[in-house]
Amino acid sequence: MMVVGLTGGIGSGKSTIATMFKELGVPVYNSDERAKHLMNTSKKIKKQLIKLLGKKAFVDDQLNRGYIAKKVFNDVDLLEQLNGIVHPVVRKDFIKWTKKQTTQYVIQETALLFENNAQNLYDSVILITAPEELRIERVLSRDESSREQIIARMNNQLDDKAKLELAKYVIENIDLESTASKVVEVHEAILADC
Repeated sequence: MMVVGLTGGIGSGKSTIATMFKELGVPVYNSDERAKHLMNTSKKIKKQLIKLLGKKAFVDDQLNRGYIAKKVFNDVDLLEQLNGIVHPVVRKDFIKWTKKQTTQYVIQETALLFENNAQNLYDSVILITAPEELRIERVLSRDESSREQIIARMNNQLDDKAKLELAKYVIENIDLESTASKVVEVHEAILADC
């Protein structure tokens, strides 16, 4: 079974494209959703996060995402420590999940694949791109982040130019119709490699 990474900057449309692959019958592991789940349910992670970020990291036994985001997005060292706690647990969870799948390939949707220098963990990588202004507009319309917060988050990610050299497949996600046909094209190319 091939393991494919799917990545792209904030607002590029990773989840939209992951859904398109799911509709083609490809199992997709959403790293962000699983990380949130594991941060809320793993006693070990909770203990480490409280030690790192303080008791305010959880409110009513649930992850205080707003508080954590404010603390880590302008502090690269703190963000690295947070990732050092969460990413190894997510990786183990993904491997366990992969063993239960029976398809020719699976996808792991993960935002910081290249930033974490994890491209070698995959047989191939799909990069989702979109113009920066469109990405900002998408994030502004979906959550309560300010333009400044979104740009700060973008600055914590590699730019697309650097990622283009590392990805095997690139899907530019501007309009859904051409994106959907590109997803089918990439899907068929991956199946041909399996």
